Amino acid sequence: MIAILRFLSSVKLNFAERTKNQPIKMASDEVNPKAFPLADPQLTVTILDLIQQATSYKQLRKGANEATKCLNRGIAEFIVMAADTEPLEILLHLPLLCEDKNVPYVFVRSKQALGRACGVSRPVIAIAVTINEGSQLKPQIQSLQQAIEKLLI
Repeated sequence: MIAILRFLSSVKLNFAERTKNQPIKMASDEVNPKAFPLADPQLTVTILDLIQQATSYKQLRKGANEATKCLNRGIAEFIVMAADTEPLEILLHLPLLCEDKNVPYVFVRSKQALGRACGVSRPVIAIAVTINEGSQLKPQIQSLQQAIEKLLI
């Protein structure tokens, strides 16, 4: 029992020494400069609200692989990616595909927020909002597409 307590106290000291010497990262420091275009906070809220609505209308595909499939099949309205993905390179094929297919894309800061907006408890690094002709979300999707395209200019 005493050996366990000694071990735990040494682990605690080592952790305290390591964290004391490391600078604290702020949320703005975590954004990779490769994550362009990055949505401003107001646009992020609008995007996440639309994602929540698209979830209930079954117009949402979650994950980088699903987003890639939607782009290749031509059924993606727009793509949203998380800027805090580590490593970011696992997502960087999506902007190239989006530009080839003329689909707007945007980065949001948090993969946790993206996951919550999708209605899952896990972080989500990319989503695709899909086409549905009779959808009630069509006007909102079109206005959001225009706002995203303004970021790209």
